[in-house]
Amino acid sequence: MKSVKPGLDAYALTWRLPVIIWQVLFFVAPLAFMIAMSFFLVKNYRMVEAFELANWIKMFSRDYFRDTYWQTLGLASLTTACATMLAFPAAFALSFKVSENARRWAIFFLIIPFFTSYLVRIFSWYVLLAESGVINKIIGFLGVGPYTMLNTMFGTMVGYFALTLPLVIILQTLSMSSIDRSLIEAAHNLGAGRFRTIFQVIIPSAKIGLVVGALFCFILSFGDFVSPYYLGGSQPPTLTILITDTTKSGQQWPRAAVVAVTMMVTLMVIAFSAIKFAYHNRSQ
Repeated sequence: MKSVKPGLDAYALTWRLPVIIWQVLFFVAPLAFMIAMSFFLVKNYRMVEAFELANWIKMFSRDYFRDTYWQTLGLASLTTACATMLAFPAAFALSFKVSENARRWAIFFLIIPFFTSYLVRIFSWYVLLAESGVINKIIGFLGVGPYTMLNTMFGTMVGYFALTLPLVIILQTLSMSSIDRSLIEAAHNLGAGRFRTIFQVIIPSAKIGLVVGALFCFILSFGDFVSPYYLGGSQPPTLTILITDTTKSGQQWPRAAVVAVTMMVTLMVIAFSAIKFAYHNRSQ
C-alpha cells in the first residue's frame, strides 16, 4: 500500500474546507433545523420545542396531503418527460445540423431568459395567456376561443416549460455536441439508418447529459411555487403551495416543515437514483 504524507492530506483538506463549511452552513444546518422543527408543537400560536410525531401523523393521515403529493409528483414527471422529448430535436439540430458558431449563438439566446427574474417572465406569460390576452386575440381572428388558460393545469405546465425547457436544451446540446463523430460514421458504414443510429449510438453516448437535464427539470418543477400559484391559480395545488397555506393556518410551521422534509427526501431519492442510472456501466 502507498503511504500518504500527512502534509498532502492537510493541503487537500485546506482546499476542501471552504466547500465543506459552505455546505454545512447553508445546507446541512438548515436541513437539520427543519427536520428538528417538524417535531415541534404549536400552542397558542407559538412553537414549543418538543419531540413528538404529532405533526407527521397529522399530515400523512390527511387525504389532501397525499393527493397533493401525488399531484406534484405527477406534474413534475409529466413536465420532465415532455421537456426532454421537446428538447431532444432542438438539441440534435444544434449539435449535428448547424455550424459551431450558430450553436454558440443559439446557446447564448437560450441563456438570455435567465438574465431576467423568473417572476417577471411568469407575469409576461400571465399577460399572454389571459382570456383577453395576446394568444386569445390572435386565435380570435380565426373564429375560435377565447380559451381559459390561466388558473388551470395548462397554465402551470406553461410556466414549468418556461423555467426548464431552455436549460434542458442547453444540457442536451452540450452532451450531444461532444459525441465522437467517428462513432456515428461507423454506424452508418455498418448499415444503420438514422433512427437506429439515434437510438443505439447517440442516445447511449449522451445518456449522462440527457439524464442530468431531465433531473434538473424535475427538481425545478417539483419545487416551483411561482408557476402553479400565478399561472395555475393553485389548480391543482402543489406541495409548495401547501407549505404556504400551512404556515398561514395557525402559524403551523412544524407541519410545513413536514411537507418540506418530505419534498427533500423525495428529491434526494430521485436524484441519487438518476445519477446512479446515468453513470451505470460507465466504468466497465
